[in-house]
Formats: sequence, structure tokens, C-alpha cells
Amino acid sequence: MLAQSHMKTSPTPALDLAERIERESAWVGELDAALHEVLVGQDELLHGLLVALLTNGHVLLEGLPGLAKTLAVSSLAGAVHGSFARIQFTPDLLPSDLVGTEIYNVKEGNFQVRRGPVFANFVLADEINRAPAKVQSALLEAMQERQVSIGGQTFPLPKPFLVLATQNPIEQEGTYRLPEAQIDRFFMKLVVGYPSEAEELAILERMATTQEPPKVRRILTLDGILRARALVDEIHLDSRLSAYIVRLVNATRTPAAFGLKELEGRIQYGASPRASIVLALCARANAFLAHRAFVTPADIKKIAPPVLRHRVTPSYEAEAEGRSSDQLIARVLETVPVP
Repeated sequence: MLAQSHMKTSPTPALDLAERIERESAWVGELDAALHEVLVGQDELLHGLLVALLTNGHVLLEGLPGLAKTLAVSSLAGAVHGSFARIQFTPDLLPSDLVGTEIYNVKEGNFQVRRGPVFANFVLADEINRAPAKVQSALLEAMQERQVSIGGQTFPLPKPFLVLATQNPIEQEGTYRLPEAQIDRFFMKLVVGYPSEAEELAILERMATTQEPPKVRRILTLDGILRARALVDEIHLDSRLSAYIVRLVNATRTPAAFGLKELEGRIQYGASPRASIVLALCARANAFLAHRAFVTPADIKKIAPPVLRHRVTPSYEAEAEGRSSDQLIARVLETVPVP
């Protein structure tokens, strides 16, 4: 009903916006098809990466090794003409290994800056929690400010710039806990699961060969992404849906006030105000991917779990009961009424 009433009462400029979105989002289906020529399944992962691309947001990827996380990110970079860098995070990694350093040029008698791998459109930080605090601090500056400091100079990072960091959910020995400030900087946390039996059979038929795997087709330019981002900002978000987003986020902090007494004491930390901002942005991006000029409640519900799961921390009581953050978020989504 909300979407229908919006369509009836929207002024003429909204119709122009709808036409522009229909035109500028024409690449969505082609890009999805190109990525699936390389990857089998992983629909939620690819959708989340596209949402991140449209919202200029960083992503935390959690999954076991061998589930095509690196292939998904490198393929997306190739499909949009972007540069890609993979950095293996290890306990002996230094900030200079990430951002770069100054090198003395003997011939010219001065120091010259050698830029590090972080100067790429898509940076895959593999096993991010294995690096020490100083490296995390350098990466946080890059994520937050989209610039880095080398030898007292500040260098802007390319546009777009996305950090896609992986975590292994099982091997925690020799890891460092990510700071809360850094975790909150990730727009979404995407959980990468095992493929179905049919998908794994398709993977086997495609990849079990000595030949090089197929390479992704180039579909879009970086300028096209920047144009799409400008349109995402214009997508209509009804005031009632803005209020709904705020209620969802507040329900993770004070669940009893929203009829969720069962969750009282089960959430140690709720989502921050940044979660409301990110949820609104990602809902708009979800609407763009569906070729729509307005957000629906379904857009918010679809994108809420990846936006909130790393921001909602279960308490010890919840963990003892076997409740994950995803289960807590599901209860919030079930209970908070949709406008």
C-alpha cells in the first residue's frame, strides 16, 4: 500500500527519476549474468557486493576457505574496470606494507613515495583479524577518511574505494580482535555458506580442469558506478519508512520497549546510529537494483540482517541459549510493525 500510494501521489520529477533509474540500472542484469558466468550460486554474496558498490560501503566477509570469496571480489573488480589488490594479513604485517613508504632515491638525493597495495579500487583484506593493532589503525584511516598518510603527506585513495575483508569463523588462534570502531565502519557483514549439491556439481564441471577458469566480461565503467551512486541518493524514502528504520535499530537497544521482553538481557550491545544511516542507504541501493525509484518495506527487511548482524552483540545468556545475532535480528524484524 505504501509503494502504491507513493506512485499515485508523486510529482512529475519522480517520474523523471524513475525513467533515469530504469536507464542507468540497465547494466544490473547484464552484470549479474557476467558474474554468474564465473561464479556458481552465491546470489546473496553478489547482491551484497553490488549494494556495497552502490553505497560506497566496506564489507566484512565471513566464511570458510574455498568458498569463492576472493574470486567474487576480483570478478566484480574486473567487471567494472576497477583495480584489484589482495593483501594477506599476517601477524608480522607492517603499516608500510599496506599503505606504502618513502624510499630514498640516491640519484636524485631525495625521498620518493612508493604507494602500497591499498591504492586500488577493490582491496581484499584476507584474514583481517590476523594483523596487529598498528596495521588495523592504518586500515581504519583508509576506510574512514579514504586517504592515507605517508611520510607526513596525505594521499587520497581512488574512487570508488572499497575494503572487503575476510574472516575465518573457525580458526581464531593467533588472531587479534577487531576494534569496535573498525567493525562499525563496515556497512555489511556477509556470511558465505556452502553451495548446494547442484551448485557444487556445477562448480565441479566448470572448474575441474587444467585450463584457466573463465574470466569475467567487462560490463561497466567506474564512471557508470559513480553516476549510479548519484541516482541512489535521489531514490525516495518515505518518512514512515525512515521512522520504521529508526524503530528497528532502537529495538536492538531496548527490546522490551518494542514488545520483545524475551530479548531483554539477550543483547549485550545494540546497533549504533550509524546502522540507521547505513540501513537507509542500502535500502535505496536495493531499490535501484530492482529498477525502482522508491524504497519499500521489503527492501529494508532484505538488507537489515547483513547491516545489523555485526552491530548486534548477543549476551552471554543468549550464547548459552544458542541464539546468534541473526536469530535476534529475525525476532526484531518479526515483531516491529511495518508501516
